[in-house]
Amino acid sequence: MTTTATTTAPTRRRFGVLAADFMILGLNYADRAAFGIAGPLIIAEFGFSNAAFGWLASIFALAYSPFGFIGGWLADRFGPRNVMGWAVIAWSAFTALTAAGVGFVSLLIIRFLFGAGEGPQATVTAKLMHNWFPKRELGTALGIANAATPLGGAIATPVVVGIMHATEGNWRIPFLVFGALGVLAAVGWFAVVRDSPEEHPKVNTAELQAIRGGQTDASVEEQADAPGFWRCVGKPAVWATAIAYFGYAWILWTFVSWFPNYLVQERGIDLDELAISGAIPWVGGCIGLIVGGVATDWLVRRVGDSAAPRRWMVIVCLTATALLFALVSTLTSTFAAVLVMTVVVFLLYLTGAQYWIIVGEAVPASRYGAVSGAVQMFATSASIFAPLVTGYLADSAWGWGGVFVVAGAITIIGPVLLLFAGRR
Repeated sequence: MTTTATTTAPTRRRFGVLAADFMILGLNYADRAAFGIAGPLIIAEFGFSNAAFGWLASIFALAYSPFGFIGGWLADRFGPRNVMGWAVIAWSAFTALTAAGVGFVSLLIIRFLFGAGEGPQATVTAKLMHNWFPKRELGTALGIANAATPLGGAIATPVVVGIMHATEGNWRIPFLVFGALGVLAAVGWFAVVRDSPEEHPKVNTAELQAIRGGQTDASVEEQADAPGFWRCVGKPAVWATAIAYFGYAWILWTFVSWFPNYLVQERGIDLDELAISGAIPWVGGCIGLIVGGVATDWLVRRVGDSAAPRRWMVIVCLTATALLFALVSTLTSTFAAVLVMTVVVFLLYLTGAQYWIIVGEAVPASRYGAVSGAVQMFATSASIFAPLVTGYLADSAWGWGGVFVVAGAITIIGPVLLLFAGRR
């Protein structure tokens, strides 16, 4: 590492790393949201039922979920920089290939491979932020980084709709555009990011001390004495957090995969209205992630406890999210439905950065990538089942009302368990 001995003010390279991660996560969700936004046109072109489209939405997650674990494990071994950079290239290639889909089977294969490419992003982000930020800033850093995900959805909605309008309803062009942007983003990522501040040539001693808090990395002996992987996963704080995160993912993926279709099918809005109505809840989510990270960091400093404020943020906000989500279909106006959904996504994303930090408090750093990957793999299995179950429920006698009630019931289990089992 190169340092400047005469410079006393700390450099701020960690914020450049945060900015690069923010850009990558925004693109990640823009690519992901594009399929749901284009969904009404894809369904119309191929004559898919809601159940068939649900399979296309779920097959993405069948690969996404295990590759969350694989990505965390790889980040422990090879570093987050390489894992994320190559993941961006992979998912961008399959984003572009979505335009080559000619029917159910081809789209099924492309979506599966796309999910594998996108899988590592969350666990790699968590690992990278833990490497680069001190604990007192970690909630804020993770909140800002993950705020890019709903922002990506918010930006993607009008952009995808606008491109489809400009190309007379050609849903394939947005996927080609986003795929090309991904390759450019990967080049920027490799230029800016390093695995840790110790490896960055422009991080000075003052910034390194600010990040590490005057402490050195754990010794070889301490890492050797760290609990094994299964013992870490078996800790109540870890598995209770995983179940709560599963509920979070169920509502998120129901929203990502189906909310545009719900607005078109059930509320009767057109493509122009979708550009606005579909984007507004994402803005609420972006604000929620930033506020959640800043607020919990403030509470941690205030009460001197790094775990309790984050745990209670999940318990309170996820409970409120479940209850409000269950009520969406009972609202009589589209405006009210979009407004309540915006509140739902805001509350949901208030908890978004907390799961990773709760797990990080419970396990040693040398196990963090693999354990957080296991938590993500379990939690994001909801992204396999939620879009699929939603499609079948929407086609059944339960209808869209059943979709929202079932999602709320599943989600409320997590905060109840975390209330009791999540205490350290």
